[in-house]
Amino acid sequence: MTTLTEFATMYRQREHLSIKTRLLFTFGAVAALHLAAVVLLLFGTAGAGQPLALGLVLTAYLAGIKHSYDWDHIAAIDNSTRKFVAQRKDPVSVGFAFSLGHSSVVILAGVLVVAGATLVGQFMEDGTTGNLVLGLIGSGVSGLFLLAMGIFNGSAFLRAARAYRNVQGGGDVREEDLEAKGFIARLLAKPLAKVERPRNIYVIGFLFGLGFDTATTIGLLVMTTAASLAGVPPLALLALPLAFTAAMTLCDSANGVAMLRMYTSAIHNPQRKLGFNAVITGISAVSALFISVITLGGFLNAAFALEDPFTTWLGGIDLGDAGLLLIALFVVVWGVAALRGRARVAG
Repeated sequence: MTTLTEFATMYRQREHLSIKTRLLFTFGAVAALHLAAVVLLLFGTAGAGQPLALGLVLTAYLAGIKHSYDWDHIAAIDNSTRKFVAQRKDPVSVGFAFSLGHSSVVILAGVLVVAGATLVGQFMEDGTTGNLVLGLIGSGVSGLFLLAMGIFNGSAFLRAARAYRNVQGGGDVREEDLEAKGFIARLLAKPLAKVERPRNIYVIGFLFGLGFDTATTIGLLVMTTAASLAGVPPLALLALPLAFTAAMTLCDSANGVAMLRMYTSAIHNPQRKLGFNAVITGISAVSALFISVITLGGFLNAAFALEDPFTTWLGGIDLGDAGLLLIALFVVVWGVAALRGRARVAG
């Protein structure tokens, strides 16, 4: 039987474990979250026959799936994965860490709601000091992080594009030609120095979630409050944010692993997939920069009570459904690259 000391040693050395083992740990944790939500629901409704609770948990689960496809989630996970892969790391848990950090805010708020705390309502209500402060923290951190990641990966895109032109002209390419180097990399070295492992993304995800700025998050907490008033047992209520978390970590983890495979195949096989690498890196960089402009514009509008039409418009943009378009774009690019690769092999 594994002792606590042995487990701690294994945890510290997890980067040396095989990808399959780390994938097992990551999705095992996701499965544990699903199991915990089911257990809370069953024990919370034992003998009470609460069909309302079951319906609410399923609604919360679907809300978690929807929230995982917000554009800022995808941009943060994809760009962080690209950075780690470029540093010769195989980050299987970027999506899980980001999602767990983000949903920790929801779980904490849900627990406070179940406990009867009115403080959460003050944080969710527009115009209150608590809502403004948390919103500024969330939007400021997310905007600056995505800006830094976008610039970092934008630098890598420019190097990949130059390498692609060099190959088209009959030249050669090396793996290091695809990395973000030079002035940009040195400029961002210190700001991104703390983002060295997937677990560091947990903090980023937590700070992203502080703003309570999405309709999905607010809707979940409002639903939890309403269910509490309707007499749903506390344990069943706790299953709501946990089901939300289980769904979001599942989708975000899958997204992170898919992007890992995509970037790894592109970077570690530069001769055959140089153009593919340039395209997906460019998409990731542009998406991060695009979201950062929108987020920081909204931040400035709220922080300084601006009334100009531009920042007001930026602050009102909802990027929830747009994330699906970004995923579809990556899938199309990946599919085209796969078809071209097969055609090349067949020819």
